[in-house]
Amino acid sequence: MGSFKGHALPGSLFLIAGLWWSVKSSLLYATRRNKSHRSTRLANKATQKRLEIIEASVSLFFSVVGILAEQFAANGPSFHLHDNTGQHWELLMNWQHSTMYLFFGLAGAMSLIVHTTDAIPLALDRLMIAIAFFNEGFLFLYHLHGRLMLDVHVHQLLLFAIFGGAVTAFLEVFHRGNILLELLRCTLTLLQASWFWQISFVLYPLNGPKWDLEDHSNMMFVTMCFCWHLAVALLTVSAVYGIVTCVVHSRLQRTPPMEMGLLKAREQEHESEEEIL
Repeated sequence: MGSFKGHALPGSLFLIAGLWWSVKSSLLYATRRNKSHRSTRLANKATQKRLEIIEASVSLFFSVVGILAEQFAANGPSFHLHDNTGQHWELLMNWQHSTMYLFFGLAGAMSLIVHTTDAIPLALDRLMIAIAFFNEGFLFLYHLHGRLMLDVHVHQLLLFAIFGGAVTAFLEVFHRGNILLELLRCTLTLLQASWFWQISFVLYPLNGPKWDLEDHSNMMFVTMCFCWHLAVALLTVSAVYGIVTCVVHSRLQRTPPMEMGLLKAREQEHESEEEIL
């Protein structure tokens, strides 16, 4: 991850996750609010379970891609942890990043098990997401020794988003379906995503002058910039929520009464089948 691409990759993955969670949470909440109409297939549990399975599978796939990229791209360690000849560790920074992806992969695997079997409690999927975020922050916390001032500062700011996401996901274990917690997790994930990209441009500028990593004025600007990223993340999640809510409401208004009745009868049949299973 000690490169522009190395920070851009997790930034892109968290951006996809944050946007997807924003759409999904807003959509499911909008359908729950209009539960009496039952005008969308997303209101039944079977469809929600399929969405969770798809999300878990994609999360597991992206985690494997991240691990392989850290291990084999740009002269990675190729799963060699220690060089016995030179008596030194092999590219521990890549190993730390691989460990980060590993825990998100475990979270995806746990979610896959939770939503395909009834063997374990449902809340374990949120618990594993919380653990994955905490592990990411824990690794970054001890990732900064010996670095220059601005380098340390931009990563410390990242920790606010990471540990905030961990706490929010942990609260969801006990308050599942709370739209405020879900949207807060989406916001912090988007903040983390955009800040990874910001770190890329600060530490590894593609063109133009390089940043002075010992200038206190740059630290002040970067701190202010982090607040702007938070504002953009909040506005993005708010916009997604507003658009999804309007789309669901518009569909409700256009659904004929007879079709509403047919949809309600079909969903009652789905619920009966789920209770039998």
